Amino acid sequence: MPHSRDKAPAPPPSHAPRWTRWLLRGLAWIVGLGVAGALAGVLVVGVGLAMAYPNLPDVSDLADYRPKLPLRVYSSEGALLGEFGEERRNLTPIEDIPAVMTNAVLAIEDARFFEHGGVDYKGVLRAALANLGRIKSQGASTITMQVARNVYLSSEKTLTRKIYEILLTFKLEHLLSKNQILEIYMNQIYLGNRAYGFAAASEAYFGKPLKSISIAEAAMLAGLPKAPSAYNPISNPKRARIRQLYIIDRMLENGFITAEQAAAAKQEDLKLRSSTNSTRVHAEYVAEMARQLVFSQYGAEAYTRGLNVYTTLNAGEQEAAYAALRKGIMDYERRQHYRGPERFVNLPASPAEAEDVIDDALASHPDNGDVLAAVVLEASSKKIVAARADGEHIEITGEGLKPAQSGLSDKAPPNIKLRRGAVIRVVQTPKKTWEITQLPEVEGAFVAMDPRTGAIHALVGGFDFDKNKFNHATQAWRQPGSAFKPFIYSAALEKGFTPATVVNDAPLFFSAGATGAQPWEPKNYDGKYDGPMTLRTGLARSKNVVSIRVLQAVGPKTAQDWVTRFGFDADKHPAYLTMALGAGSVTPMQMATAYSVFANGGYRVNPYLVTRVTDHKGRVLSNVQPPATTDNPRAIDARNAFVMDSLLQEVTRSGTAARAQATLKRPDLYGKTGTTNDAVDAWFAGFQPSLVAVTWVGYDTPRNLGSRETGGGLALPIWIGFMDKALKGVSVAEPTVPPGVVNVSGEWFYEEYARNAGVASVGMDAPAPAAPAVAPAPEERSRILDLFRN
Repeated sequence: MPHSRDKAPAPPPSHAPRWTRWLLRGLAWIVGLGVAGALAGVLVVGVGLAMAYPNLPDVSDLADYRPKLPLRVYSSEGALLGEFGEERRNLTPIEDIPAVMTNAVLAIEDARFFEHGGVDYKGVLRAALANLGRIKSQGASTITMQVARNVYLSSEKTLTRKIYEILLTFKLEHLLSKNQILEIYMNQIYLGNRAYGFAAASEAYFGKPLKSISIAEAAMLAGLPKAPSAYNPISNPKRARIRQLYIIDRMLENGFITAEQAAAAKQEDLKLRSSTNSTRVHAEYVAEMARQLVFSQYGAEAYTRGLNVYTTLNAGEQEAAYAALRKGIMDYERRQHYRGPERFVNLPASPAEAEDVIDDALASHPDNGDVLAAVVLEASSKKIVAARADGEHIEITGEGLKPAQSGLSDKAPPNIKLRRGAVIRVVQTPKKTWEITQLPEVEGAFVAMDPRTGAIHALVGGFDFDKNKFNHATQAWRQPGSAFKPFIYSAALEKGFTPATVVNDAPLFFSAGATGAQPWEPKNYDGKYDGPMTLRTGLARSKNVVSIRVLQAVGPKTAQDWVTRFGFDADKHPAYLTMALGAGSVTPMQMATAYSVFANGGYRVNPYLVTRVTDHKGRVLSNVQPPATTDNPRAIDARNAFVMDSLLQEVTRSGTAARAQATLKRPDLYGKTGTTNDAVDAWFAGFQPSLVAVTWVGYDTPRNLGSRETGGGLALPIWIGFMDKALKGVSVAEPTVPPGVVNVSGEWFYEEYARNAGVASVGMDAPAPAAPAVAPAPEERSRILDLFRN
């Protein structure tokens, strides 16, 4: 049998190809499904985009960007008095926005803004990589995406909204230029404190125009869009500071500033604007009046159209009025009893914990202008140490403790006792020391106007608008007291009275039968009677009995008709003898209008406030041109006004308002004090021929101001304080004698009454006072005797 060749054994069958085939087959399915899914996703997204795109909002309006702009009210010089609307915004063209501001925004929000097409893919990738290693996510929204979101979309976080955001972003990039998009962003973005846009934010936080902003300030503002509340430099200074420094570094990294500029910006001490250092003119009542006028014409659109309302207000005179009224009221408050602290809080022993309690307490008791809030840390009969909201500790000693001496007594009741934890009010004196005080309960009003045109130059409707929005200058109907007497005397001049007419200042008594009610025995303010005196002296010394005798002679009904010539309502001044004492009702604005008749030679002018209204581009929508003085209706003859001016000048020279000429050192001042029965209302109404001003002080719920408080002591100083500033540089006015008036022996008469043809005397048959408290002055006695001899 032949020998056969040996064969190698066959290898065992391999399973690798089978697994490979399954693996490849599985991968193929996965890839196929993935591709199919991707294609399906693309298809779905494509269909979705195709369906969504036509439903996108029309963005063509942004080519002519018109955001909601607030209503702004300005003085005659252009000083901002107030703004109204949900959004504070100053629409600023991109070319007027300083480069430092746009660079700060670009550095932190979108450094590649001018390079990408709306979506920054590099930024998205960088944010994704950064987020892999961070707990806190990093966003990648571009400025264009933020514009799309802020202008058109809600804040909800859904896939649908994100798709719309991206589509809108592409649409905006296609329709608008980069500068247009950036301009919208810089004006539209919300930055806290009701400010929209960086121009408004610059005013809100720094009190300065955007064009004047520094690198440090721009970096602070640029940090606000991310979280306006969290990075608010006023309420959250520490967090705002951290973000500001980060943005300065980003500006340096992106080449917007040099290292030297960055270092200087980090060292800059920012001066933030707050309610206590606001530079805005205090004209809240005027701004509200203007708002009401414009709203009545334009409706709700007034708050969104960017209307600018220019008023007749003089910013300097307004500040003088505001300061004078507040000073007068606070001076009165120093004479009142101390009502005690506004609140008591328990201060922990730990300084840090006590600081938190103080912050909370003062947050609910904010400063009121220069009347500051503080919390007592230590209190003794000789010294008080108190903490302010900014952490400053102040000491009150000596004279500064006097207004609250009753609160430092050992026997002081718990509600007024000054002790640790008491929330008090303090003011700084001219000597830079501190004085304890309290928020006043009394109110006041001041109004000044040009008697030739009716233009309102200053108006303060109360001590504090935030505390009491009731406008006492226009809405408070109060008794005018003796300030109303000149209108009775004006009526008397037309009935033959002259400044030289002698009236007996002797007691009067009216029985119940004569009055039809209760017996009435009117008295002079001081309770004294001085016998016969001229009409001039009777008004200068504000003699009540003299005024009543004059009204008796004129007739109450005649006088009632006469006072309507000055703008008063007849039904508010009943035709009774009490009208001679100012028992009717007037407003301070009415009194200013009425005294303007005396000041301008007899014409009735209507007060007005708004001169013109423009849109946000300065186009005039309405314009007010007041008539010339002589084109207004004549209320009284020029000679009546002239003689009355002579009488009112005597009041400020030698009468109850003699302090006016003595203090201001000029003769062209005219006016009349007013104090009502029981000293409930205090007035002074007066003028210089170019400016009428009226001030009133009283309680909202009428009550006695104090036994020694009068119009001359309480209201007149406010008027003088205002006029001292308002008349600076104003020449002394020389009166022009009108036809029909002559001067005889130093006194003015209507021509037909120059030789005793008028009323020579009134009430001389009345019994003389038993013992005149004050005899007539020699010159007065001589004048009276001359009149009787003539």
